[in-house]
Parts: sequence; C-alpha cells; structure tokens
Amino acid sequence: MRDRRVALAWAAFVVVALVSGVLVLHRPDRLSDLHIYYGALSDLRAGKPLYGYVAENGGPFTYPPFAALVLWPITAVSEGVLQGIWLVTTCAAVVAIAGSVGVALTTRRSRRPLVVALAATMLMLSAPVQSNLRFGQVSIFIVLMALLDGLGVVPPRLRGTLVGVAAAIKLTPLLFVVYFLAVGRYRDAGRSAATFVACAGLAAIVLPQESWAYWTETVRQTSRIGNLSSLGNQSLHGMLLRVGVDETALPVLWAGMVALTCAAALLRARQLTRQGRPGHAAVLVGCATVAASPVSWTHHQVWPVLAAMLLIGASGVTQRAAGAALLAAMVVSLGAVLSPVSTRPGVQFLFENARAVGVCLLCLVGFGGVAIAAQRRPAAGRAWLRVGVTASVAVAFFAVQPLPAGADPTFKAYSLDDVVNPRYFFVCRGPAECAEYATDAPVTFGTRAEKTKVRVNGVVSPQVTRLEYYSAPGGAPRAIPLLAAYPGLRTFSFRSATMAHGRLVAYASDGRPIVSYDDELAAALRTTTR
Repeated sequence: MRDRRVALAWAAFVVVALVSGVLVLHRPDRLSDLHIYYGALSDLRAGKPLYGYVAENGGPFTYPPFAALVLWPITAVSEGVLQGIWLVTTCAAVVAIAGSVGVALTTRRSRRPLVVALAATMLMLSAPVQSNLRFGQVSIFIVLMALLDGLGVVPPRLRGTLVGVAAAIKLTPLLFVVYFLAVGRYRDAGRSAATFVACAGLAAIVLPQESWAYWTETVRQTSRIGNLSSLGNQSLHGMLLRVGVDETALPVLWAGMVALTCAAALLRARQLTRQGRPGHAAVLVGCATVAASPVSWTHHQVWPVLAAMLLIGASGVTQRAAGAALLAAMVVSLGAVLSPVSTRPGVQFLFENARAVGVCLLCLVGFGGVAIAAQRRPAAGRAWLRVGVTASVAVAFFAVQPLPAGADPTFKAYSLDDVVNPRYFFVCRGPAECAEYATDAPVTFGTRAEKTKVRVNGVVSPQVTRLEYYSAPGGAPRAIPLLAAYPGLRTFSFRSATMAHGRLVAYASDGRPIVSYDDELAAALRTTTR
C-alpha cells in the first residue's frame, strides 16, 4: 500500500512538472532571465561588455562575473535546446532539495520516500519554483548548494565549498558563513570564505574588466535589478519601501531590522543544530537571507516553502497552523486572491506582504519559539481555538489600520502613449467627447473599481497647472501628468490600490492649491463605469 502511495505521489509530481514545463514553453516571455544569461554571454564571447548587455525586455546581467564563468557553457547549444535542458535540470534540483529536506521532515525511514515525493510535488506547485521555471532562474540551484552544505552532507574535507561557490554566483548565501561560525564549524566557514575569494579571483583573472566594473560600480546599482518597491520584492527592504518610510530614515531602520532578524535566526539556528536538527537550522538561515536581502523576488523564496513544510511536519498545533498559513502564502498570491474580502486597506496591505511578514516572523520565532513556551500540550480543540483567536486578533488589528503613507505599489500614472487605451482613459475618448467635459470645474473626473485597483481619469481646466495624488495622509504626493492629447484639452489617468484614503489636489500656476478632492467628493462629482 505504501509503495502504491509513493508511486502515485511521484506520478503527481511528474504531471505537475510536465504541465508546468508545457505552460512555460507556450509563454511569449518564456525563460526571460535565461535569455538574458544567454544573450549577455553571447555578447561577451563577441568581445562586448558583460554589464552593457540589455535584453529586449530591458533586463541586464546583474550577477557577479564568476556567474558568467559558471554559465559560459550554455552558449554551446542553441537557446531552444538550452530551454529544454534548463527546465529538466530545474525539476531535478527540486527533487534533490526535497530529498535533502526529507530527513528533517521525518525520522522514520519507512515514511521517507512518501514524504520526499509529497515535498517535491508541493515544491513544484509553489510560486517560487514556478517562478524559477517561468524565468529560467539560477536561484533554485543556489538554494540546493547552500542546503547541502548547511546540512553537512558534503564530504568533511569539502564542507563549506558549495556555499562559497553559491555566494560567488549570488551574494546572499554569505550569511551561511556567519552561521558556520555561530555553530562552531570554523573550518567550514574558512573553506566558504576561501572558496568565495578564489572564485572571485578566478573571475578577475579571466574577466578583469568585468570584475572591475562589477565590484566598483555595478554591485551598488540596485536599480538594475528592477523596481524594488514592487510587490514581487518580499524582503524587509521591499516592505519598508511600500510602507513609505522616509528616505533618510530608511537605511538606518532597515539595517536595524536586518540585524535583529538575522541575529534571532542565527541564535535559534545554533540551538537547533545543538538539538540535532541541522535541516531546520539551515532552512532558518536561508529564510534569513530572504528577509535580509535588499531584493527577494519570488524565485528567491524557496526557503520559506521548505520552512512551511517543516512546520507542518511538527507536532504542535500552533506550528502546523503557522506552516499551513505560510505555505498558502507561498503557493498563491493572497493579495490578489483575497482582495474581494479585504475591505480595509490595512488588511489588503497584510495580504500583499504576507510572504515578507511570514518570513520575518519565522526568523524571529525560529521553528517553535511559540510552541516551546507551551509544553503542557493542551487539548487539540483548545489549541486550535487559541490559534483561531490569535489569527482573528491579528487580522482585526490590520483591519483598523489605514493604508500606510506611500504604501501603494499598484500606483501608476499613464503617459501620452496610453491615451489610445480605453481601459485607462474611459471618461472621454477623442476631441469631441472630451470637449463635453471641459466645464468650469478645475477637474472633472470619474473612477472605476477593479479587483485589485481603482482607476481615475478625467479632464482639467486651463487654470490647473499641476495635479498631485496622495494615497494616504502624511504620504508623499504622486505627480499626475497632464496630457495634451487633443487640441485645447488636457487629460489625465492613473490607478491606485484604493481611494479609501486618497486625495487629489489641483494647483494653479503660482503653486496655490485650487481644489482638493477626497473619495467621497469624487463619488459625488462623477462616477462612471462605462
């Protein structure tokens, strides 16, 4: 019976992997990051600068030069063949990760094959692994190398080298060097550091110009990575950007929170290691890298999926409930799925940042800090009641919060090129239709509510020279472009997460506010859904 369940679990994994691969290959933007690797290295072979390459989608090569050496062989085959090989290799890495963490998931050898198969299937269904498949990312391989080294399954004389290699490709695994020091694995820490330096040195010898460019300039250009305030960046830094923390206070606040998060995770990881739970410790340190990194895109977030599985496999009700909640957040986008029921901006903000919040709490609590304090093992019914009450209180707390000042990652103001799109410019389209809206009012506009955003557009009178939108009280204003789309008329259009605390302000040429609209007045003035 058990063998049959194992076979069915692996069959499910194969089906999910095949369907995922087919869907990826049918996307017009399939494996876009792999395309960047391929294009950048092809240019490098042709004598062009590595960090000067820009793909059709605007993406540059962002990794250290040693990554170019590691990826160098991919240009030996056509890009189409490479895409197939990469997808298969990614699925193999998922199986290897599931097998590595399976030891921590169960101590019963008889159950381990089934647990590994189920873990591999759940990993394949998670958003981080799907993102690795979709973009053709190296992140899954970085996780595998760091996990193997963290578990200590590498031969003793080589332990630490995989972390060093992984860090030379992507810098975040360097936190594992600190972990090795914290648990007394001094030789492993030394090998990691030495391997990292050796890899960087090798790249400097083979690619001197690229190495100089990266370590003196490119490494500091975070803007090359993308919009760090977008919802895809589920790190502490990304969440603080979405909260709208002042630019002068952001570095200090972020550094303090990173130090606290990493210190708590490392101390707990040392305790877990001493308890004979190296798998839990390694996954916890990996989660700390996700929280602490300036940018943690979805494909970086494999560690929290592993943490959710370990929590579900625990014995305490609290840990299992926390694991289920974290796994749900890592499989689906709660901000999009639950937006119809998140009637308050604070709740929507919680859902949109659920992954970042979950990872930070995991680092601070550390696999059972809450459950360890309750050793009496209360009855299951009472335990679930406590979990439910705690979750309800947490959601209620966020429900009464306004949208944090400036925390509006959905915001976008449309340009002149977008005027032809009726989805954005729905109040009026064309000179004749817009002329009907040229009233004596400084601003005439309409709103349209969608699942995850509200769109606002309209027409301004000649006396208006500047238009600004505040997403929340105390937040920084957003400039709304006034577009001369038609002769004698200026239109505008923008979108926002919510208008619950929004305010639209029109200014005259002398800088004086002419009129201010909040959402109640906006609804009274003109609401259109056509």
